[in-house]
Amino acid sequence: MMDFLLNNEMFHAILVSVLCGAIIGVEREYKNKSAGFRTVILISLGATIFTLASRMGDLSDDRIAANIVTGIGFLGAGVIFQGRFTVQGLTTAAVIWSTAAIGMIVGFGEHIFGLSLAVIMVIVLSVFQKIETMMADLYLSRTVHVTFIDSNVDRLKDFQDFLNSHHISVNRTGLEKDQNRIGATFEISGSRKLIRTVNEQAIGLDYVYMYNNP
Repeated sequence: MMDFLLNNEMFHAILVSVLCGAIIGVEREYKNKSAGFRTVILISLGATIFTLASRMGDLSDDRIAANIVTGIGFLGAGVIFQGRFTVQGLTTAAVIWSTAAIGMIVGFGEHIFGLSLAVIMVIVLSVFQKIETMMADLYLSRTVHVTFIDSNVDRLKDFQDFLNSHHISVNRTGLEKDQNRIGATFEISGSRKLIRTVNEQAIGLDYVYMYNNP
């Protein structure tokens, strides 16, 4: 039994697939993402099993691969959700999609290539995040929603003047009225430090009823 498993190419593919998923899953679990350690392993393993199954029958490999991509697309879409001002879960969906691709590579017998891709993914997810953070320190864009204490439209100019005084680029993208108050949505851009300062001071403005910066 052990000799059979040790000499079985499919069993090797399964082990390598689990290892690839574990390499990626540790990084995801460490960052407490929705697709964590076990989920990423199962995605890689499932893609490998489907690929191996396609090689056992008379079905063409490209048809099985296309169906795996379609199925993973639905799974990835499930982790993306639209907030009021932002879209979240895009990176997790990309991880799911890429992990399935690695599982397929392993299923086709390219074990070393699959392991190399898993390591590259971890590098992209960890090291490149630090580069993103460095870029955000220099230039960051955020969407904020402000509700003013009354319906006086001059509040809009007052708030924009407040942002300009802090050297923040601003673009008003929405305007609404709710009972006796008006609200506005702004796209603001600047360094992380300046935006943090604006967030802290905006809450204390006497003409601001509610300030939302997701």
